[in-house]
Amino acid sequence: MVLAEPVLYPKPRQPHPVPGMRSSETGDKRTRQLGTDALRSHMFAGMPIRRLPAETVNRIAAGEVIERPASAVKELVENALDAGATRIEIHADGGGLSRILVADDGKGIPEAELPLAIERHATSKLEVDDAGDVDLLRIHTLGFRGEALPSIGSVARLSIASRARDAEGAFVVAVEGGQVRPTGPAPFPGPHGARVEVRDLFFATPARLKFMKSDRAEAMAISEEIRRQAMAHEAVAFTLTLDGRNTLRLPAEPVGDEGRLRRLAALLGREFEDNALLIDQSRDGLRLSGFAGLPTYSRGNASHQFLFVNGRPVRDRLLQGAIRGAYADFLARDRHPAAALYLDLDPLLVDVNVHPAKAEVRFRDPALVRGLIVGALRHALAGAGHRASTTVATDALSGFQPGFQPGASRAWSPSRPSAAGYSGWTGWTTPAAAAQVLPGLNEPSARVEPPPPLPSPYPVAGPVTEADVDRPLGAARAQLHANYIVAQTRDGLVVVDQHAAHERLVYERMKAQMAEGAVTRQALLTPEVVELHPAEAGRVVARADELAELGLVVEAFGGGAVLVRETPALLGAVDVQGLVRDIADDLSEHGAALSLKERLADVCGTMACHGSVRCGRVLSAAEMNALLRQMEATPYSGQCNHGRPTYVELKLADLERLFGRR
Repeated sequence: MVLAEPVLYPKPRQPHPVPGMRSSETGDKRTRQLGTDALRSHMFAGMPIRRLPAETVNRIAAGEVIERPASAVKELVENALDAGATRIEIHADGGGLSRILVADDGKGIPEAELPLAIERHATSKLEVDDAGDVDLLRIHTLGFRGEALPSIGSVARLSIASRARDAEGAFVVAVEGGQVRPTGPAPFPGPHGARVEVRDLFFATPARLKFMKSDRAEAMAISEEIRRQAMAHEAVAFTLTLDGRNTLRLPAEPVGDEGRLRRLAALLGREFEDNALLIDQSRDGLRLSGFAGLPTYSRGNASHQFLFVNGRPVRDRLLQGAIRGAYADFLARDRHPAAALYLDLDPLLVDVNVHPAKAEVRFRDPALVRGLIVGALRHALAGAGHRASTTVATDALSGFQPGFQPGASRAWSPSRPSAAGYSGWTGWTTPAAAAQVLPGLNEPSARVEPPPPLPSPYPVAGPVTEADVDRPLGAARAQLHANYIVAQTRDGLVVVDQHAAHERLVYERMKAQMAEGAVTRQALLTPEVVELHPAEAGRVVARADELAELGLVVEAFGGGAVLVRETPALLGAVDVQGLVRDIADDLSEHGAALSLKERLADVCGTMACHGSVRCGRVLSAAEMNALLRQMEATPYSGQCNHGRPTYVELKLADLERLFGRR
């Protein structure tokens, strides 16, 4: 018997070790050098296509829909709202990872439909027509995909107890890590509704737990989500309990502006209610309503901007850019307005199926939406006239009296106030009679007349009368430090910063002049070519007519370049490359050329600043009153171009409280 000779295969060549490196390190380095793509193609080449198990599909979907506990709460609350609930209670323990309970008084789920409720893509919110098709463009509900409950059940321990309206009993169905338990009877406290309980969220996908934040951070995210839902649905009562402590209790409010403002005040504070402007404008089938804060009531970030589309809280760059554009003339770039805006439109005009968590939307006509928001906000701001926020007076009082808090008790008070008030109190350490020996107190005061004023920068309307006291900004009584005008009103006093006030008046006149005709342009000696991405260049060229109205003349120059021939004369020597790139970025992000408008606004603001009356200018009484009357007739005169107040108003009650008379 002859044995075949064994076949000898050569040993694989080992890489040369690097001095000081172990052999495993050498192999790892070589593996890294192969590249991720090469390794992936080597590992998966020839693998057959397989159908994933249903549990795996659900967990993949859960990773998109249920990102964190707040996402689960959002889906469950939206289901309750779609069920017609008027009262929703939310309980969360351990940041929502240990337990979530959402109870409502909606119509409930019938016993026969409970098993369907936890199946993927089973929903009661979409109807099938005679041809078997479902219209995904006419979505009137908050949820519609039928993914939330099965996604939660695949990664947590889920139980749904429900009593349908007019049903004799309640029933419960449970899912644990994708495993469905049989349906059975269950106790239920109310006549109808549902109680959805989620325990041990992500226990079936423990890797996801590593990406969760602290319990406190997750609880704050849940609280923020409930606040947004409560703002969107003022007619629904909400209760939120975190770790056994009630943190939010909101009664149902009547539908309408009054009830909505009360709900916003409960969530954003009374200051927002006192400084909010009503928004209510319609255009081409779109309606924008809600409330926006005065420019002087601004914030350090955009966290106080809340946007809702057909009752759905959304985060949308277009809407946020529109708010920024509307307030561009009134706030510095590091300040942000507070606003809660509600946009209602035909579902055909908006696509809500563009984000796994339904947090973003897409409009069929973004320009129409943006124009409505900008126009409505500016109309409301113009209607506010010279009004400034109430917080200005509060800040002024706090500055006068350190530690002063409106509504707080006084740090001191006489033990036995007299009937004559504080002026009649004689219990001071220094006798009141001592005042009689101070020289000059009994002498009549001498009025110091100012030197003759320079030529007036204000048109003087006529002599000052006592009737001016009844005007909103009162009658001028004095000028302090050659910059601050003190005016008396019928129930208090007003202090005006004459430079800031006149700066706003000049700025508004310049804006009106710009609106009456095209902006003056200056031709470049040599047209400048700006290289852009083809898509960016296309967006800039598509807005060439709008840019020309602002003084910037551009035209296409090849596939990915723009030729600039003229620039606004107001800008003087301008960085054309930087300006066009900024405009391209704005068009990409906000759909509008905010950079050019903001630069023109900055130039107008600078010119208004230099063209307005300066600090140290002595004014006559007639000039001061003329300034006050112009402020009353000019929109936005309550704040300068950077959102700072131009005047402070103190009511008589504030003054009495400041001096301890109240």
